[in-house]
Amino acid sequence: MVLCHFKISPERTEAREKIPLHSKHCWSNCIVTSKYNIITFLPVNLFEQFQEVANTYFLFLLILQLIPQISSLSWFTTIVPLVLVLSITAVKDATDDYFRHKSDNQVNNRQSQVLLNGILQNEKWMNVRVGDIIKLENNQFVAADLLLLSSTEPHGLCYIETAELDGETNMKVRQSLSVTSELGDPDKLAQFDGEVVCEPPNNKLDRFSGTLYWRDCKYPLSNQNMLLRGCVLRNTESCYGLVIFAGPDTKLMQNSGCTKFKRTSIDRLMNTLVLWIFGFLVCMGVILAIGNAVWERKAGSLFQNFLPWDPSVNNFLFSAFLSFWSYVIILNTVVPISLYVSVEVIRLGHSYFINWDRKMYCSHSNTAAEVRTTTLNEELGQVEYIFSDKTGTLTQNIMSFNKCSINGHAYAVCGDDTLMKGTSKAEPLDFSSWNPLADGGLCFYDGSLLEAVKTGDLVAHEFFRLLSLCHTVMSEEKTEGALVYKAQSPDEGALVTAARNFGFVFCSRTPGTVTVHELGRPVTYTLLAILDFNNIRKRMSVIVRNPEGRIRLYCKGADTVLFDRLHPCNHELMNITTNHLNEYASDGLRTLALAYRDLTEDEWEEWAELYRGAGRTVDFREDRLAAAYEEIEQDMMLLGATAIEDKLQEGVPETIAILSLANIKIWVLTGDKQETAVNIGYSCKMLTDDMTEIFIINGHTVQGVREELSEKPKNPTSPTSLLESISGEFALVISGHSLAHALEADMEYEFVETVSVCKAVICCRVTPLQKALVIELIKRHKKAVTLAIGDGANDVSMIKTAHIGVGISGQEGIQAVLASDYSFAQFRFLQRLLLVHGRWSYLRMCRFLCYFFYKNFAFTMVHFWFGFFCGFSAQTVYDQYFITLYNIVYTSLPVLAMGIFDQDVPEQRSLEYPKLYEPGQLNLLFNKREFFICITQGIYTSVVLFFVPYSVLSHATQSNGIALADYQTFAVTTATALVIVVSVQIALDTGYWTAINHFFVWGSLGSYFTILFVLHSDILFSLFPQQFNFLGDAQNTLKQPVVWLTIALATVICIAPVLAFRFLKVELKPQLSDTVHTLLFHQKKRKPGGLSLGRLGRSGSHRSGYAFAHQEGFGELITSGKNMRLSSLALATFASRHSASWIDTLRKKKHGNIQNTPILY
Repeated sequence: MVLCHFKISPERTEAREKIPLHSKHCWSNCIVTSKYNIITFLPVNLFEQFQEVANTYFLFLLILQLIPQISSLSWFTTIVPLVLVLSITAVKDATDDYFRHKSDNQVNNRQSQVLLNGILQNEKWMNVRVGDIIKLENNQFVAADLLLLSSTEPHGLCYIETAELDGETNMKVRQSLSVTSELGDPDKLAQFDGEVVCEPPNNKLDRFSGTLYWRDCKYPLSNQNMLLRGCVLRNTESCYGLVIFAGPDTKLMQNSGCTKFKRTSIDRLMNTLVLWIFGFLVCMGVILAIGNAVWERKAGSLFQNFLPWDPSVNNFLFSAFLSFWSYVIILNTVVPISLYVSVEVIRLGHSYFINWDRKMYCSHSNTAAEVRTTTLNEELGQVEYIFSDKTGTLTQNIMSFNKCSINGHAYAVCGDDTLMKGTSKAEPLDFSSWNPLADGGLCFYDGSLLEAVKTGDLVAHEFFRLLSLCHTVMSEEKTEGALVYKAQSPDEGALVTAARNFGFVFCSRTPGTVTVHELGRPVTYTLLAILDFNNIRKRMSVIVRNPEGRIRLYCKGADTVLFDRLHPCNHELMNITTNHLNEYASDGLRTLALAYRDLTEDEWEEWAELYRGAGRTVDFREDRLAAAYEEIEQDMMLLGATAIEDKLQEGVPETIAILSLANIKIWVLTGDKQETAVNIGYSCKMLTDDMTEIFIINGHTVQGVREELSEKPKNPTSPTSLLESISGEFALVISGHSLAHALEADMEYEFVETVSVCKAVICCRVTPLQKALVIELIKRHKKAVTLAIGDGANDVSMIKTAHIGVGISGQEGIQAVLASDYSFAQFRFLQRLLLVHGRWSYLRMCRFLCYFFYKNFAFTMVHFWFGFFCGFSAQTVYDQYFITLYNIVYTSLPVLAMGIFDQDVPEQRSLEYPKLYEPGQLNLLFNKREFFICITQGIYTSVVLFFVPYSVLSHATQSNGIALADYQTFAVTTATALVIVVSVQIALDTGYWTAINHFFVWGSLGSYFTILFVLHSDILFSLFPQQFNFLGDAQNTLKQPVVWLTIALATVICIAPVLAFRFLKVELKPQLSDTVHTLLFHQKKRKPGGLSLGRLGRSGSHRSGYAFAHQEGFGELITSGKNMRLSSLALATFASRHSASWIDTLRKKKHGNIQNTPILY
């Protein structure tokens, strides 16, 4: 039932025992991503198909052909192909939707434990209802949006992973209300009769507002009390939750967006062209109808004695009217319905090529590429913008301790690194040989650092002691000596794990102590205070007392913040460490600086009083705490810095570099924090130190964002701004709260103008809905083809919004794959999908369409010219069998082979020369101009095919002196010349010959002559004399030398101008593919020389590599003791990363020459 306690019509939810609720929002938990069901499939699918102008056009022609007075062709010539096209498309759509149903059923049939009549029973997810109480166990997905009631963890805490919601893999903490935390068994829960009043369903992942009414009291509810659908329960034995929102009302589904019917730009262009062709058809019909009226009025009366008008035709005007519709039917083959059948077959062929591509197969996960929507393949060759998720798409969700700087000495993970100190080893260090508590997950090669720890280097000891103490990690000892860490952020997990392997093992904590095994000796520190992290401070500190009574503050944070708080005596060390940090940041590593300060007892007592007073304050509590933190975090001593690698997926930097050289703009849309996103941008080479400027938009108000945008360069419209944009590369980083203002109607144009000059854009802390809105904005303003790629449920909305959606089948579930058009296992396969399959698909489809329109205009326009010589009687030049078979048999297979197999350059050249991709982005290969060129060529061919045979045969005679000028001879000669000309033309158009191409081209030509002689044979005439009445006409015609000379002459006149035009075009204005062919030709004559792509020197500018994916407020939770258990969480395994430094050189050579060879990047 709907209550009105608030302005926003809140919903009421009551705990129930499987009794029906009457609230309008008590939906089933069943989700549906499919488009059809058994009842709606036929009407909805037909409605979608008849949105294609061509299908409506052919339906209209079918209706005309059912009228005998105007139809000179049988109705079955249209209805059979139309039904065939509709059926093929319907079967394909039904198959696609079947798999969607299958995926939905897999999710809906998952099992969940529901409390019914005081007993836990297994129920399918689809049967869960609002008001049910559900039990979740460790590693289970949350079935619906739940209010956390209780947990097996102390104080009602539980840990969840929200990767499917926001892409973040670090665990988050949720806590039940204290009043419900004791409801830990079914008997107590069965007595729970609480009532929840909350906000309506919405897509705000980070907000929830409600109130629990129970036992005559009310308790406020927030997002910290909620477990959202799509989350995974981690490191918690079990918990109970009350279903608040189910099915489509859950925040996950609210962010998913709707399934849209996607069309390619070629589809939309074809719809326009079909309308134009229909207009052209009407014009031709009008011209011929006027001709019929004139002819009937002036000459028709002379033939009334032996060719009278039909009884229903009583005057020349009505005759012209009927003639108009007759010619519309005859000339409709300018757009045959076989065009759409062929397009679907070609797309299906391209889809199979992608599915079969072993170079897009991931052996590690046993995952092949999959085409889930077969109608978008050519659009892959026209992409201008790629919108990518970060976590799980660009990265592997693995953090590894990579490098560090201690007291001015740099240590590196790789033995061959230039920063390496000491002797390198071919194998990673074996920590377990001297440290039984090492976890074996750290892959580190620099033995000098381990030796420093072993030999008692006090600074190294203090460095790792800081890492083992300054954090909010929880530990849990599953078995004796087997520690598992529960980390709020993957950064902390990696740092604490590194300290553990180097002999400083964090073992356990209580609200007031931290126990560390230091080189095998257990040491317990008194935890005096945690100075918590937040995005403004960009640092965290702990104050501890060691067993000897010494008080020390340990601090880690961004170097840009921490260096300002160092004691002046650290100046020299700070400069050395800064150089190391520059090195780390240039490698895209996530850096933190480490420092400490010794405190006297008096200093501590004085500050502790200030700290406790700030903590007790109600008003401006956060500000007073920040001031207290600022006071104590001064005059610190620098220890060094850490560098953590957020491990990229294999081939990500190379892929982004190649795609950038193909003039594709890449945006990263992530829910992660700004520093994390920026560092990944540097790691994957989206951002470089060579860029002119990286703009940061971080305003919190509309006016603030507007002012920041106004300071940035806009899309170049003046010579000054144009020069500025050419002379440098820009990037933009914008936060989610700023983006919300930038997307408002009065500011979106200014935002688009700014990002238009940026080579790379990173949007951080964005919601799934904002991801979709950004893509919608670019689609609306830039009219560019967009591609979205992601791996989690938080990416579903943008995947559905983009023209093309790509799902990565990774570790974050299958929601993204289910919503995608294409899926594969790794981001690096994207370059092959676009630059090879996409470019080829676009090229093939464009060549297919140009040739198809050409051959059909050449075929059809002959009827138009013949109308002037047959009294405008709507008589066809060819017999009806040739008309029927022309597009089905004689010319269908060769153009299909070209559309499926053709290539302009080999696949490796498509990757070597990314600039070959640009014609698709500029839509150069098939557009209105190319369409007019191909139909002009078709019309020219029809003129030659009609008037050359007409002129020759009008005066030619057979060897016996009998004239050749009869209708049957003219029809056979013209038809034969047509088939030969279009076969020669497709031979010229085909750039890549296979055995199938040869078989189809020459086989189709042979089938024409075979069928021609059969149709004109004695046998068929004797069996069906009314249908096959041209007895022996083919034999008599084709044995005449003059006929073959006529065909040869027509062929030469048709083809010679095409050859001349193409030769001049290649010589005077070659395309990129022509230049590549020339390069390949010359390379075959000489031994190719390799290019040496060395590593570029580093920039001297200082860029902070600081990134720390930590959440504010967890320190207070630790010191309060609310999350204490004997121990707690997280194990991480790491691997090294391959260098991608060649990309920098590749970018440098983008506009240059190498050994006088054109660079076509």
